[in-house]
Amino acid sequence: MAKHPSTAPAKSAPQSAETALTNDVLAGLKKHPKELSPVWFYDELGSFLFDNICELPEYYITRTELQIMHGHALEMAHHIGPDAAVIEFGSGTSLKTRLLLDRLESPLAYVPVDISREHLFTAAGALAKDYPNLHIVPVCADFTQTFELPQFVRQAQRRVVYFPGSTLGNFARSQARELLVRMRDLVGGNGAILIGIDLRKDPSILERAYDDSAGVTAEFNINALRHVNRELGADFDLDAFDHLAVWVEEESRIEMHLVSKRDQVVHLGGDEIRFRRGEHLRTEYCHKYTVESFSELAATAGLAVKRVWMDPNKQFSVQLLEPARLQ
Repeated sequence: MAKHPSTAPAKSAPQSAETALTNDVLAGLKKHPKELSPVWFYDELGSFLFDNICELPEYYITRTELQIMHGHALEMAHHIGPDAAVIEFGSGTSLKTRLLLDRLESPLAYVPVDISREHLFTAAGALAKDYPNLHIVPVCADFTQTFELPQFVRQAQRRVVYFPGSTLGNFARSQARELLVRMRDLVGGNGAILIGIDLRKDPSILERAYDDSAGVTAEFNINALRHVNRELGADFDLDAFDHLAVWVEEESRIEMHLVSKRDQVVHLGGDEIRFRRGEHLRTEYCHKYTVESFSELAATAGLAVKRVWMDPNKQFSVQLLEPARLQ
């Protein structure tokens, strides 16, 4: 599970945008099995619920990555070097970013990249107050697509993409490779990527992390249907679905599903979508890697793992990648 401010649907979208969103949702609901994009988790309530999830005892990801950053950010900064331009994909609350910025030697610039303009400029403004001597250059863009950096950032001695959290796990492996290639091209031959990667572990730990005892994650999952109802005029019955987290061994990923409690029909955009009792609607998947399997994925994108930092229990990792040198 990871936050997706970079791709969240616009609130109160214009008619043409609403039609496009409706068509996208319908396309997912007509797949076998049915799917709904995780971007629908993140309205105001969903963001509040996600923040609560990050504080739950079962949800190890956020606190474990913070533990790694507190313990090793100085070493990370040493590997990055002075005068770097840090480009963050999906800036979030910037808590981890501050731990890195505080330890970097004379960073040239910080460039948060996000498609949600309001979120982007609010976060950038808060950072600017605390780092008055740092060039903070927000770029409103979808980081999964090609975008342009300001010229002075492109001329930086070293460009570093920072991608904390475990968001890469939300991409299918082919898509994850494509995103890593974009990062590699963005930083250039002298650049680097600092990325959070969640690691494989006992599936029972993962299932508890994605299906907590307090039911917060279940409410977070159901809220995606509430969001679609409000924004696109669907009529999902929120009480007619159960939350389920399931480990899929052959894909090395945890999946979140909503399971229909009964035969039912959902209406959206003039279409009828039928659910059978017990039918699953997949709302998210999160791939988990071993150190070796992620290194292999990075290599297919022309990247080499230079350093790996892990917590003592080896549940999570922060990894430094650099473009592979031609032999």
